[in-house]
Amino acid sequence: MARRLSCPCGEFIEGEDDDDLVEKTQAHLAEKHPGHEYSREQILFLAF
Repeated sequence: MARRLSCPCGEFIEGEDDDDLVEKTQAHLAEKHPGHEYSREQILFLAF
């Protein structure tokens, strides 16, 4: 099941499943928001 997350910066992140979404979100945070790290649980809590 696809999962989605909307970053406050306006970027929309979509993953094929939970693992893919977490990986893509953590990559986005590392690239665009250095110093902001979220755990898997935090990312999935914000996902829809």
